[in-house]
Amino acid sequence: MNEGDDGAATAREEGGVTETVVTRIFLSVDQTGSDLLVVATRELRTIARTPALLALSAAFVVSVAGVAWAGTGGGGGFVPLTLDLLTFVEVLVPLLAVAFGYRSILGDRETGELDVLRTFDVSRTAYVGGVYLGRALALVSLILGTLLAVGLLVPFLTADIPTFLAINAAADSGVRYVRFVALAAGFTLTVLAATVAISAAARTARTAFALAAALAAALVLGIDTALVAGLAGGVIPESGLPTLLALSPNSAFRSLVLSTAVGVLGGAEVAAGNPLANAIGLGLWWLGSLGIAVWQVWPAVDNRDGE
Repeated sequence: MNEGDDGAATAREEGGVTETVVTRIFLSVDQTGSDLLVVATRELRTIARTPALLALSAAFVVSVAGVAWAGTGGGGGFVPLTLDLLTFVEVLVPLLAVAFGYRSILGDRETGELDVLRTFDVSRTAYVGGVYLGRALALVSLILGTLLAVGLLVPFLTADIPTFLAINAAADSGVRYVRFVALAAGFTLTVLAATVAISAAARTARTAFALAAALAAALVLGIDTALVAGLAGGVIPESGLPTLLALSPNSAFRSLVLSTAVGVLGGAEVAAGNPLANAIGLGLWWLGSLGIAVWQVWPAVDNRDGE
């Protein structure tokens, strides 16, 4: 065989190796996606068969409707409704996320189902992604559906003359309320990811509940209280507060709502920190939480599955 034939043979071998690698990558991605959807479907069925979660969901719907009806929102426009629901969502979403997520992975570990799934060569990414996707679909659907349904009542209940909060038609448009709902969905996804990470890291139900409760307390009160105390004590400079607000998902969510969904209040622009920093803060919480969940769900014994 001459030199030209050797080169051609080598090229064919290299091409075959490349094709094999590419094929394996596509098959691995396809298998991961398939496993993820199977796990997500199972999670949706689990939620649908859990009376406690269904009862909490019903309580949330009734509570949001009650707040909107009793407050100024229903009779005052979209901006008043957003302000009525903002603190309510800040408090209830972490509590709902804890209820929906703190046993999501721990439950499989306690029953031994996690070990069974590992024998089927399910990757950590597919498993955690499926658990998160299923829980997120259920929880976000609940939040979005409830808030949008309440928002539909505004045109029928709002008086012809705008309230003192609705400066003009542009300041009280439905677009602003849609922004609030979209931000609420992003906030929900972020807090749920943190709760799933706790469920993946915990090894007992007591530990999971304690960590989830601590997370909810920190989000609702702890981080904001620490920032206020630091500002009052002179530890935190006033100029650095807008950036530090991005460290807390609740503060970042609140600031984004005030800057994009409220904007102007009483004729003056709302001071709501740095929108870009707040968006990045939420994104880092979401990505970091899912990364911790994948890392902690079970140890990587080998790298055959690209784990």
